[in-house]
Amino acid sequence: MRFIGMVKSAENAGPPPRALMDAMAKLCEEGIKEGTLIETTGLFPSAAGARIRLVGGKLTVTDGPFMEAKEVVGGYAVLDVKSREEAVEQTLRFMQLHKEHWPSWEGETEIRQIFE
Repeated sequence: MRFIGMVKSAENAGPPPRALMDAMAKLCEEGIKEGTLIETTGLFPSAAGARIRLVGGKLTVTDGPFMEAKEVVGGYAVLDVKSREEAVEQTLRFMQLHKEHWPSWEGETEIRQIFE
């Protein structure tokens, strides 16, 4: 079963501490070796993006930043695990690193199963 985890937080949270980046690199390396982590990366700020909407039959393009958003997706990971519970367990490990290495950070990771 594949899942995507989308990390959401305030866009103005600033760059993550080096200790967190090092800890996440180790966790990612472990996940790749285990075969449970397929892909992961951070995303540029919403100012570099655009939203394309379809409403009432009309397409509109809005350039970032997206001021109405309280939180934005700052990164994602694709997991290949045996169950939803394992996806939750892997995500808890990831979020625990934030708790330990960036105690002032607040956010969430939403996990969703990928259609296969």
